[in-house]
Amino acid sequence: MKSTKHIVAGVLACLPMASTAMDLKLPNGAQLVAEALENSSSYRLPTGGWTGKDVASVSAEGRVEKQAWKISSSRVTTLGLLDMMRDQLVEDGYTRLYECETAACGGFDFRFSVDIFPEPIMHVDLGDFRYFAAQKETEDGPQYASLVVSKSASAGYVQIVQAGGDPSLGLPLTTATKGARPTETIAQGSLSESLENKGHFVLDDLVFATGSSALADGDFATLAALADYLKANPERNVALVGHTDSEGSLTDNIALSKKRARSVAAMLVNKYDVPEAQLSAEGMGFLAPRASNLTNEGRAQNRRVEVIMTSINGYAANR
Repeated sequence: MKSTKHIVAGVLACLPMASTAMDLKLPNGAQLVAEALENSSSYRLPTGGWTGKDVASVSAEGRVEKQAWKISSSRVTTLGLLDMMRDQLVEDGYTRLYECETAACGGFDFRFSVDIFPEPIMHVDLGDFRYFAAQKETEDGPQYASLVVSKSASAGYVQIVQAGGDPSLGLPLTTATKGARPTETIAQGSLSESLENKGHFVLDDLVFATGSSALADGDFATLAALADYLKANPERNVALVGHTDSEGSLTDNIALSKKRARSVAAMLVNKYDVPEAQLSAEGMGFLAPRASNLTNEGRAQNRRVEVIMTSINGYAANR
């Protein structure tokens, strides 16, 4: 083992593959933050860095299992995490397809071209992240795996994706820690449940360029889910509320956050055919943080657009 790996030696998560179980070891105290599982699906797995227009990729068909883990320790390093995880994949028979670090990957452009759980589930420091992709041939067809590792000042983050093989042979994602459960699971019903039970939902997968109010190109799962919910419930109205971190003046941040909320509303109307009457757009700037603005991780969590239920069955929600 390399010298960096003593930092990440310890206990473990088991991720059964479609036809061959594989136990991937994670550091002591690793917490499963989110998981998503689909049978008979596809996954776009990057196999090259940002070219200026896109990233090279392969389409992995079959079962797609995706997990995000958080390691609450300031001692972990992205190199140590990647070394530990990569070597386990190689020992299990995977062959490297592509590996890169931060700028060599393509920095901002690469990170937002890869399917990664949104903040704060999977924190990616744009100045310190690593990526690894690999392939293994099996009797059920090619299986693929990818790793994204990054860290904040106080924690390490790992996203693991395994895709391919015979979807009928897969087992649910499990952990070796008894009673361990993800703190958040990405699921189609989570948005409607949150709106109905809590009255709000954060659209965590939206991507805006720094300082811009324009949404990045692409499809956003939360917008599709919100559109389905609103079209299925035409009597419900929502406010889209933009939030920023604390950098810059309050006036500028309120204006930017409202513009971003309006961009989201416009996409819901123009792309997803949501009736405009069900939507309003507001901006709070940095007046309603959900994390500390003293850290990069906290500022990333504060930059968001949130859905707020404003009326139900024709009555104002606060009556």
